[in-house]
Amino acid sequence: MIGSSVVVRTRSWTVLWLGRFLGRFLGGFLGVLTIGSPAAVAADCPGHPDALGTSRTLVVDPHEHPRIGTMQYRETLPLKDHEVVLTFDDGPLPKYSNQVLQILADECIKATFFIIGGQAKANPEGVRKLVAAGHTVGTHSMTHPLTMDRMPIEKAETEINGGIEWTSAAMTDPSKLAPFFRIPGLMRADGVENLLISRGIQVWSADFPADDWRHVSSDRVYQLAIQRLEAKGKGILLLHDIQARTVAALPKIIRDLKARGYRIVHVVPATAERPATPTTPVEWLLHPPTETVPIARWPAVPNFVFAQTRTLPAPSLADLNAQTEHQPLLPRKTMALANVAATLPVPGRDLFAIPEGSVEVLLSTTLSRRAATRLAMAAETPRAAKGKAGKSHAPRAAHAAAHAAPKHAAQAKSTASKSTAPKSAAPRPTRVASLKKRAQ
Repeated sequence: MIGSSVVVRTRSWTVLWLGRFLGRFLGGFLGVLTIGSPAAVAADCPGHPDALGTSRTLVVDPHEHPRIGTMQYRETLPLKDHEVVLTFDDGPLPKYSNQVLQILADECIKATFFIIGGQAKANPEGVRKLVAAGHTVGTHSMTHPLTMDRMPIEKAETEINGGIEWTSAAMTDPSKLAPFFRIPGLMRADGVENLLISRGIQVWSADFPADDWRHVSSDRVYQLAIQRLEAKGKGILLLHDIQARTVAALPKIIRDLKARGYRIVHVVPATAERPATPTTPVEWLLHPPTETVPIARWPAVPNFVFAQTRTLPAPSLADLNAQTEHQPLLPRKTMALANVAATLPVPGRDLFAIPEGSVEVLLSTTLSRRAATRLAMAAETPRAAKGKAGKSHAPRAAHAAAHAAPKHAAQAKSTASKSTAPKSAAPRPTRVASLKKRAQ
């Protein structure tokens, strides 16, 4: 599991196991003391009882997680809270690299170094010192070009191959070279990454740098390293072992790591004899989602695995209730197998017919609604109503409706006049002005 530590001595294993066992029952207090404190690994650093040490070794498979480092990629190393991986670029340069090696040795810290082929060619002894000290050695191109994001892929491959060839040539045992590569200046490109991944080489970015390649003071390097680590809580720290400011800042960084309860993790590649540390995909995220944090978008529907693969039968014609008059359109073979029973009668045509000139037709147009309303009111007025107003009201309303309605409503004038007005009443001629006034 991720939490298991690779410790050399049996006594340390006993202390770690006991701390975890008691921590489950005492709220994790003893567990934190045993695993998180520098005293837990002091026994692995003879002569340096206050050393920070290396808490555990993490074995990774480059094929399973080919890109790591949240400065550029989604995934990073599966570290627990307050775990740090130290990485150094651009060496070896004897003047400063040897001092970095001594500082790490005094603290029994194991780190990862990304070597430039030109440096290995000029100082092969420096590469052998890294391997002898137990550090992980990867590569960082041949000449450290800052144009790998736009150079031709053939030239990029030459840079990659040169760094690997000269670094492995400097080693007594070339199999000690880890399949880890960091692109110079982090100037990534899809073509370069795909080339590396196709060769089984893991592409390393970082989670935070200390800006030690800039012209800043060693105090500023120390401050940036601690501030950015505290902001992340864990991760891969990017440093350079060819800078004087890094040599001056490194002891203070290590001192603060111990004071704040951070632990060092050593990363090595998986081999046939050394399988990868078991992990889950979510552990490769810097801050995995939790139940208390709402997701930003709805997750994709998973692919379910059904225990039964039987399919439901297709519906038959009987289920469709096809009418008899439609059956001749069906194939003869289908008709022979059909057992259709009509359950509902066919509706008559007059069910959907609307008489011309009816109130429904007039109400279907916006301009004729008032005229239609008056026409309906006139139809309800008793024929025996006294006065000429009652006798002539319906014809006038019908006449007004005919002029106010569209063309299709004008056809209803004669029907409406005959059905609503008395036979003896003759419609009076109506002026256009009064018709418009009544329609309003």
